[in-house]
Amino acid sequence: MAKIKLKKGDKIMIVSPSGVIKPEYVSGAVKFLHDSGFEPVVGDSALASCGRFAGTPDERIADMQRAIDDASVKAVLCSRGGYGAVQIVDKLDFSSLKTNPKYLIGFSDITVFHSALTNMKIPSVHASMAKYMTEYPQEEPQQKLLGILGGKVMKYEVPPHPLNRQGVAKGVLTGGNLSALYGLRGTPYDIRPKGKILFIEDLSEAPYHVDRMMNNLRLGGILKQISGLVVGQFTDMTPDDRMKNVYEIIADAVADYDYPVCFDFPAGHVPQNYPLLMGVRCKLAVTEKSVVLKN
Repeated sequence: MAKIKLKKGDKIMIVSPSGVIKPEYVSGAVKFLHDSGFEPVVGDSALASCGRFAGTPDERIADMQRAIDDASVKAVLCSRGGYGAVQIVDKLDFSSLKTNPKYLIGFSDITVFHSALTNMKIPSVHASMAKYMTEYPQEEPQQKLLGILGGKVMKYEVPPHPLNRQGVAKGVLTGGNLSALYGLRGTPYDIRPKGKILFIEDLSEAPYHVDRMMNNLRLGGILKQISGLVVGQFTDMTPDDRMKNVYEIIADAVADYDYPVCFDFPAGHVPQNYPLLMGVRCKLAVTEKSVVLKN
């Protein structure tokens, strides 16, 4: 597949395939993209509302499919996550991205699409969306996203964590939001783990639920087959003094394996949400002094 490299003036379409989005965040994303030299285009149903969703399934499918198929659109920015991607993923045809490659950008519920695309060997970008583009337009993650869109290599070096397990892994980066991945288990969009580097993050979960999801991945053979694990931010977890903390729970789930594991990677539901190239071969190096993740 040809290398994706956007240039000034390229068109980026904003769509809302999951939860309903505040109009001011779409306006903020438009400003951010325009100020960054791109031509933002807002999908017909990007500001639609149908209960908690950004429009009916048919409206969301139509917007997504148009963004995928329109050759003049060079990247697709999902406005927010929430919930709803799983309702429409099987109705979308991503095949045109094989011949007309473009990045789909987003995180959280957008993990559903990342997983589908990774299984098709199509790269995508796990990155901040409209809210953070509006509230933190000059912050490092947004600037790093612009670099990736412009064809720069993804390379991060972050401090060590006491629970890290040292080693070096190479493999295609996959994963995203743990709850979304858990919801895809047993479907065609499930993680295909062999040799992959798995990234996980989550928001507002009870520790026992994280334990349940991690043991699902363990019992299902996912954790045995991956080549490395990157644990991102687990934000606003429900306190439970009867359980270990979330990072300890995850460490226990992978204790029987010997691949490298890093904790507290700056990606997830936080302003410091570093963009990650999903579906792309990467290298993870965990040492006593640092963690390096690069493609």
